Amino acid sequence: MKKKQIGWLLGLALLIGSCGTTSKVKKDSVPTATRHELSAEQQRKYDYYFLEAVRQEQKLDYTAAFGMLKHCLDIDPEAASALYEMSHYYQYLRQTPKAQAVLEKAVNNAPDNYWYAQKLSNLYLQQDSLDKATTLLEQMVTRFPGKQDPLFTLLDIYGKQEQYPQVINTLNRLETRLGKSEQLSMEKFRTYLQMKDNSKALHEIESLIHEYPTELRYQVILGDVYMQNGKKQEAYNLYQKVLKAEPTNPSALLSMASYYDQTGQKELYRQQLDTLLLNDGVPSDTKVNIMQQMISANEQAGKDSTQLISLFDRMIKEDMDDAKVPMLYAQYLFTKNLQDKAVPALEQVVNIDPTNKQARLMLVSAAIKHEDYKQIIKVCEPGIEATPDAVPLYYYLAIAYSQAEQPDSVLSVSKRALTHITADTKDEVVSDFYNIMGDTYQAKKMMKEAYAAYDSALVYNPDNTGVLNNYAYYLSLERRDLDKAEEMSYRTVKAEPGNATFLDTYAWILFEKGRYTEARLYMDDALKNDTEQSSVLLEHAGDIYSKLGDTERAMKYWQQALEKGSDSKTLKQKIKARKYIAE
Repeated sequence: MKKKQIGWLLGLALLIGSCGTTSKVKKDSVPTATRHELSAEQQRKYDYYFLEAVRQEQKLDYTAAFGMLKHCLDIDPEAASALYEMSHYYQYLRQTPKAQAVLEKAVNNAPDNYWYAQKLSNLYLQQDSLDKATTLLEQMVTRFPGKQDPLFTLLDIYGKQEQYPQVINTLNRLETRLGKSEQLSMEKFRTYLQMKDNSKALHEIESLIHEYPTELRYQVILGDVYMQNGKKQEAYNLYQKVLKAEPTNPSALLSMASYYDQTGQKELYRQQLDTLLLNDGVPSDTKVNIMQQMISANEQAGKDSTQLISLFDRMIKEDMDDAKVPMLYAQYLFTKNLQDKAVPALEQVVNIDPTNKQARLMLVSAAIKHEDYKQIIKVCEPGIEATPDAVPLYYYLAIAYSQAEQPDSVLSVSKRALTHITADTKDEVVSDFYNIMGDTYQAKKMMKEAYAAYDSALVYNPDNTGVLNNYAYYLSLERRDLDKAEEMSYRTVKAEPGNATFLDTYAWILFEKGRYTEARLYMDDALKNDTEQSSVLLEHAGDIYSKLGDTERAMKYWQQALEKGSDSKTLKQKIKARKYIAE
């Protein structure tokens, strides 16, 4: 089947004079054709070839179908139906100029066919030929008064071009055809505001209120427009009228708060916000939306966050069964680099919604800042129970258990995490879990299990430098598989030539292989890059220099290692004997 498809595609490309891909054209999408008058015999042949083209197309033999259409055009070069069908083939083969040319000819020859014109207008839009598209669509509005799509397309074009008078004209034409509606009036209202024509914007809202007298939100909108135009008393009267009819109307309450703020009545402003945001009758979504608006306005005005934080604090003290407000508060505090202050809000979130993974990860982030592994355990333990598929929580929990010196818990949670790995889990993440397990097994002196874990880690991520380094180092300590250890360690040094730990490992492997001069070169680099002056690196440096016969420098490094608090079993013996002693 695949070979057959390639064959017809090549054949079609040869017929057209290009190559590409195409797809089936549905028969039911083919419009009724309007053609020039033909003789009875010509008409019979045309109909035969056209229907045969459709039949071949349904059989997926597009090359034959294209050939039939060419026969149609040989009979009648002006036949709109064949020209229209040809446009599909040219377009699917990405020969857009040819597709456009035959489609324009089809529309010209059959001006009363809506589907031809619609196809051409879409092609113009795809090519970003907005002037041509606009001209054609305006013609379609006149030719096809029962079709509304051309007007909606024009509305979109004029809006993107910011041709606001044309937008209004198009909306008026739609209103004439469809009747007055909320959507059209509100669009006209927004457009008039963009045109800075506030009087017409007012008129549009007033007409909506007249049309829908029980729809209170239009009255609030009108009040807001009054406020924007300095008509504060008129705005106040409208807000009060709405609140009298519906005391908990969120839009009116918020507009009243804005009114108090703009008129300098700060105490009433705060009271109004409390009435709105501390009101159990106001939905959480509304409160979140209001707070988002206030945050945006606060940022644009360059104000500090004190007032907003105070308001949030009062809101989250209220009993609530929805986590949206405290979550928004926590996110806001994070943007202000106030992670510690966000902790109570985040704890409130996970108490309300234990499955909120984002909140738990934010709590983990705050705990990591203070290296508080106990807090990480407190957050992650219930987290993996509530959301067993939250792999990052297992990772942080394993690290925290490691810091708490709970190796069995590290292994348990890592193994459990691996049971939740999916096809979407990154290989690097899986590799890191095996790395943690390998390090833990090594600490328990279970070297067979440690090496098996490291091998698994490298299967998922062969370039995991942490695994390569540790694997190589522990092999060198056992003085086994040193060639393998050298190869792995060299890869880490090549990847991170300034990493003191990797340089030390490589130097030590060279030391164990008796290549002391090479070992010294890498150890010198390690010391240069070791800002903390690790006791392990210092002792290794002393060992290398001792083997090279430089006793004084060896003694210097051993003494420094001792001063750094080295727990080496043989260090004091080396210093006393003034020579290297193997462990």
